[in-house]
Amino acid sequence: MTETEIKIKKLIEDIRPYLINDGGDLEFVKYEENIVYIKMKGACEGCPMMDITLKEGIEQLLINEIPEIKEVRNVL
Repeated sequence: MTETEIKIKKLIEDIRPYLINDGGDLEFVKYEENIVYIKMKGACEGCPMMDITLKEGIEQLLINEIPEIKEVRNVL
C-alpha cells in the first residue's frame, strides 16, 4: 500500500461517521492513475444527493488534502 493510499483511507475513515449517522456508508475500493474509486453504501446508494455528496464533499476534501488526486468515482 502506498503512502497516498494510506492518507486516502485515513480521510475516508474521518468522513464515514457522518455518512453512517445518516444511514449511509463509504468504502475505499482502489487508487489508480490519480483517481480514487469508492463504493457508496447504505442509504447513500439511492440518495438523490449522492452526486453532490461525492463531488462537492468527498472529492473536494480528498483533493484539498492530497493534490495529486484528480477525481473520485463511485463504483457500482
